[in-house]
Amino acid sequence: MTVRIINPFNGLALQIEGGEWRDPEGNSFPVIAGVPRVCEAHNYTDSFGFQWNKFARTQMESGQSERRLFTESGWRTDELDDLDILEVGSGAGRFSRVILETTTARLWSVDYSTAVETNFHNNGEIAPDRFHLFQASVYELPFADGSFDKVLCLGVLQHTPDFDKSVEALVSKAKRGAEIVVDFYPIRGFWTKLHAKYLFRPLTRRLPHDKLLRLVETNVDWLIKAATFLRKAGLTAFARFLPLVDLRTLPGDLTPDQRRQWAVLDTFDMFSPAFDRPQRVDAVARMFERHGASVSFAGYVDVDGMKVAVVRGRRR
Repeated sequence: MTVRIINPFNGLALQIEGGEWRDPEGNSFPVIAGVPRVCEAHNYTDSFGFQWNKFARTQMESGQSERRLFTESGWRTDELDDLDILEVGSGAGRFSRVILETTTARLWSVDYSTAVETNFHNNGEIAPDRFHLFQASVYELPFADGSFDKVLCLGVLQHTPDFDKSVEALVSKAKRGAEIVVDFYPIRGFWTKLHAKYLFRPLTRRLPHDKLLRLVETNVDWLIKAATFLRKAGLTAFARFLPLVDLRTLPGDLTPDQRRQWAVLDTFDMFSPAFDRPQRVDAVARMFERHGASVSFAGYVDVDGMKVAVVRGRRR
């Protein structure tokens, strides 16, 4: 293998033996449903395992994934061929699929939740010799430092317990001169948290996942109608107080049924995570610099009309 697999808790090399990954001291990690599990089975990301195993195909059907990945990263497909790419927080595998299908890169993909099972089901047969999937924490990645040509982390960092420590972990796995790309929920001003998401989350994130999903599914239709009415009436600012994802952020190439399913998924995603910590763009840029990456871009990019906060840097 081009990347050294390690036990992240002691730094010793791991090798596959008898269906498990073992280090020289006899510590082992199981392979379950085709995926090595280098962490406890259940953790703060359980809501994501629940949602991606429920909505296994929802985001796989839209072309937005490819547009978003290459717009945010600034990468070209031809420059990724034959590289080792680390993807942290892969969920159901929407970006995993793009990389596997459009490049010849070796993809090393990690998620802390049981969503790895959906990713493996969705993408495991596309390029099995180039796709290496693990369940592991961003803080205990099973790879030696300085291993990767590119590091990608989209839609994840705001949901980790320590944003700064997460950035440090990502930078540490990049080779010298390698690029790290992240996106995140931004703080635009004091009004950022004057939003239904932050008003209701103290309650909703404690609800059982199945109960929260039922609440969303039961109410999504009238909420979509209310949000549409407010927008047409020129009262879009008031829609932020509806417990519904901003419909303007959904891809424009969806059928009505797909649009409803995305609305349910993204609304559940708003209210269920254990952590939701938006950041200022300049603060994230400073984290990059502090942890050894020179920032090449820090700002907003347009993805299908949606402004996304992105920071890119290269490890020094």
